[in-house]
Amino acid sequence: MSDAELTTVFQTWANDILVWVGFGTIVGLLARAIMPGRDPGGAVATLCMGIVGTLIGCGVWSFFYNARVTPISPMGFAVGTAGAFILLFFYKLLGGYWFIEGEVPRRRYLFRRQRHRLYHTHVEE
Repeated sequence: MSDAELTTVFQTWANDILVWVGFGTIVGLLARAIMPGRDPGGAVATLCMGIVGTLIGCGVWSFFYNARVTPISPMGFAVGTAGAFILLFFYKLLGGYWFIEGEVPRRRYLFRRQRHRLYHTHVEE
């Protein structure tokens, strides 16, 4: 390969990586906005969830409908968001967000404790 061809290959790879990072961020943010409640993870988790969710969504769509869907398209955006939503759901489910292990499943109420601390402060006279 000549230097010009190598430069073109690197530019193509860099473009693809940046497009997937941007697309994964948008899809991950949309999936987090749809899912109610606090979400675990930060910016990197959102990015990875969007990229992996897009791969899962596009792969499942291609498998069942025997049609190739590109991730950077309206259909790719829809199935990518659905894949990221499902990934976030299982991440929350397996991470113990909704249920605590024990005899009786119960819901965590983190916001009540925080609100209680904020509104009931001790005032000295």
